[in-house]
Amino acid sequence: MKNLRFVIVLLAAVAIALTACGNKKEAAKEDKKIVIAATPTPHGEVARKAGEILKKDGYDVEVREVNDYKIPNKLLDKGDVDANMFQHVPYLKAEQKSHGYQIEEVGKVLTTPMAVYSKKHKSLKDLPDGAKIYISNNPAEEGRFLSFFVKEGLIKIKPGIKIEDAKLDDIIENKKHLEFDNQQGAEFLPKTYNNNEGDAVIMNSNYAIDNGLRPLKDSIAVEDESSPFANVLVVQKGHKNDKKFQDLIKALQSDEVRDFINKEYDGAVIPAK
Repeated sequence: MKNLRFVIVLLAAVAIALTACGNKKEAAKEDKKIVIAATPTPHGEVARKAGEILKKDGYDVEVREVNDYKIPNKLLDKGDVDANMFQHVPYLKAEQKSHGYQIEEVGKVLTTPMAVYSKKHKSLKDLPDGAKIYISNNPAEEGRFLSFFVKEGLIKIKPGIKIEDAKLDDIIENKKHLEFDNQQGAEFLPKTYNNNEGDAVIMNSNYAIDNGLRPLKDSIAVEDESSPFANVLVVQKGHKNDKKFQDLIKALQSDEVRDFINKEYDGAVIPAK
C-alpha cells in the first residue's frame, strides 16, 4: 500500500512538473507573438517588413489593419492587441487626456507628411480671399493644418504657442479670411477632394496614398523632414522596455526598414530620425 501511495505521489509530481514545463514553453512561445494594430498604408506594410526581420529570431508578428484613428488606442488599452502604429505624439497625448488610456510611446518610426491638395489652385498663394479649406475633425491635428499657412505668411497665431499645440482659436491674423471646415473624419477627405469641394483639402499621406495620390507630385504644399509629427510605436504603459517591444522598435528603425520605406514610397513616407 505504501509503495502504491509513493507511486501515486511520484506520478502526481511528474505530472505537475510536466504541466509547469509546458506552461513555461507556452508562455515563452506566447511572448514571441506580437499583434500590432495599424492603418494599412504605410504603417501596416512597414510593420510586416519588420516582422520579416524578426522572424529569424522566432517572433510571429501579426498586423491587424484598422482604417480608423479612434479604434487602435482603444484596442491597445483593452489589451486586444500588443501594440499600435499610426499616430504621432501630439495625438497620443490628446487621446491619453481625453480617454485616460494607459499607453505609452516606445519610439519614432516614420513620418507620413501631410499635404495640401487642390484641383483649382496651384499654390497656397493662389488661394482667393475667403477660400474654404477642408481639414479633418481631429483637434490634435489643428496646429499641423495651420502650420502650412503660418509658414506661407497667410495667418498668424498667438505669440508663445508652439505650432504643434496651436488650435483654430489661436489664429489672430487671417489675411485672406480663410475658412477652415473641420466637420468630417480624415478618412472622408479624399472623397471631398475628388468631388472638387472647396478650394483645398489637407490630407494625411496614408489616406492620400490609398486613393492614388502622390503627396510630393500631386499636392500644392507638403511637410518636409523638419515636421514634429513623426508616427510612433505605442504599447501598454509599463511595457515599453519589454524585450519583444525593444526588438520590434529596433527592427522598425533598422537600415533594412529605412531602405524599404525610401524605395517603396518614393518620398511620400519618411523614415524617422
